[in-house]
This record gives sequence, structure tokens and C-alpha cells, in this order.
Amino acid sequence: MVSAQRLPTPERPRVVVTVATFNGRHLLETFLPSVEQQTFREFRVVVVDDASSDDTVEWLTHVWPDVEIVGLEQNGGVTRAFNVGIRAAWDGEMIGLFNNDMELAPECLQQLVDALDQYPGAGSVGAKLLNYYERDVIDGAGDLFDWAGTGTRRGHGEQDTGQYDEAREIFGACAGAALYRRTAFEQVGLFDERFYAFFEDVDWSLRAQLAGRPARYAPSAVAFHMGSATLGRGMTDFTRYQLTRNSLWILAKDYPVSALVRHSPRILYVQAAAFVVAVRGRQLRVWMRATRDAFRALPAVLRDRREVQRTRTAPLREVEEIVAAR
Repeated sequence: MVSAQRLPTPERPRVVVTVATFNGRHLLETFLPSVEQQTFREFRVVVVDDASSDDTVEWLTHVWPDVEIVGLEQNGGVTRAFNVGIRAAWDGEMIGLFNNDMELAPECLQQLVDALDQYPGAGSVGAKLLNYYERDVIDGAGDLFDWAGTGTRRGHGEQDTGQYDEAREIFGACAGAALYRRTAFEQVGLFDERFYAFFEDVDWSLRAQLAGRPARYAPSAVAFHMGSATLGRGMTDFTRYQLTRNSLWILAKDYPVSALVRHSPRILYVQAAAFVVAVRGRQLRVWMRATRDAFRALPAVLRDRREVQRTRTAPLREVEEIVAAR
């Protein structure tokens, strides 16, 4: 018989920690104890189970009775699960989003909270991610954005020699380990569920930047990332499809016209390069299907574009500067 584990359950928490999981009970066995050991205690925990078949819900009920469980009957992708978690966390001043394949250092939550407290205008703050298996290797120090419509993790794969130990403004926080103000979601909106599993945080970060809600990076908030423990590694057909389609939606929905014109050479070059890579990787049919589906959804995407551009308050010059910063 496994003893029940206890977590804080304040009535009006400053922070609600949310984690989306799919067949990830073995990952939660590492993640939840690391949450339990946080020095910051004003939080409660919501686990969104995305129709798992590995008895995650039953295990949570018996072993982690203080965790609020939101069980989904059908798997709808991590982006939908994130949004379900955000809605369940709406009573929190700040909402933490975490992948299930994370282990948090004890000071992680406290440092994320301190960063948002120090910069009241910021909408989000991201942790310093280290490789779970090689802890002197950087997994990500915030998100970078390319005007071709793609995003990457700053410093991914580099040896950690302190080169990313400066707290600073960044383009965006990786939603795998980040803290958001609820008011930022009220202003910017939730994640776009059409994105399903990739670039949903890049899309949100660009919308937030356009709405005048910058992001911060807190290097003292450390999390260890197992990396693709749920979706798998490598450029699978699923990954190629998601990245190709979602990149086109970012271009169509989020870019001011002046940005589209200014960066059109870069956009065309990178999109053409992606086509060539797909051909060489024997994924041409996947690329074609993703492009077709992206254009089929354009009417709805363009309707959302009107709202994104209507609520834009930040001068494009400022957004260009933060995108250029590395």
C-alpha cells in the first residue's frame, strides 16, 4: 500500500500549478514529488489527464489526493489540455504550465514568482531548462523566434558554462516550464487549440508581444527536462505535419502587414528550404497535406487575425528588437 502524498491546497492560491499528461504516470512519479518539495508553498496543483490508458487517474486519486484531476474522455492534444488546465486554474493570480517530463529544482516556483513580482508588466516568465540526463547541458533558456514563422529554444544543446545566467527580457517562455499572469491570458487569450502540439507557445508569445505583454527569463528557476518523453524524438511525420501547418498559421494570423512585407524574402527562403528538406526526408506527402490543411483553415485563421491586429499596442519596432535579441 503506497502512502498518500500531500500537497498545499490553499483556498485562494497565488499560483496554480497545472500539468498536462498523456500515458505519463511514470513521468508524474518524478514531477509531482519535485513540486511537493518546492520552497514556495502558496499553490495548488491541477493535473489534466488527456484520456490516458495507464491508470494515471486511479493512481493520482490514491497517491496524490490533494491534486485536482481533470480527466478528458478523448485525447485532444497538449494545446487543448493546456487550455483546460488554465481554465481550471482561473482562481490563481499566476498559472504555472509544466510538461509532465520535468523535475523542478526546489527554488523553481519561488524564483518564477519573484520574477513576475519584480516586473509587473510582464505576462510570463520562463525557467532555465537543463537536460535531465546530462545536467550540465542546456535544454532551453527561453524561446527564440524567427520571422520565417518558426521558433527554437535559446541555447538548446549547449554546454552550460553560465552563458545564459542573466535574467532578462526574452521573446517568449517555453510552456513546458513557465509561469503566466492570469491577466495576461485575459488580455491575449488562451492558446490556439488548432495548433494541437507544436508552436502553440510561440504563437501565444508573439500575440503577447504585439499586445505589449513581454516575457522574462529567470535563470535561477531551474527545471530538468527529459525531452520528448510523450511525443517521441526526431522529425516524425506527425512532427513534420504539425510544424509545417502551424508555421503557416502564425504567418497568416499574427504578422502585421508591414512585417510580412519586410520579412518576405526570409519567409520565402525558409519555407522553400523546409520543402526541400521534406523532399529529401521522404516526407513530401506530409508537407503537402500540412500545407493543404493550413490553407483550408485560412478563413477561420483570418477571422482571428482581425482580433490579433485590433488589440496590437506595441510598436512593431519594439517587437523587432526583442525578436533580434539572442
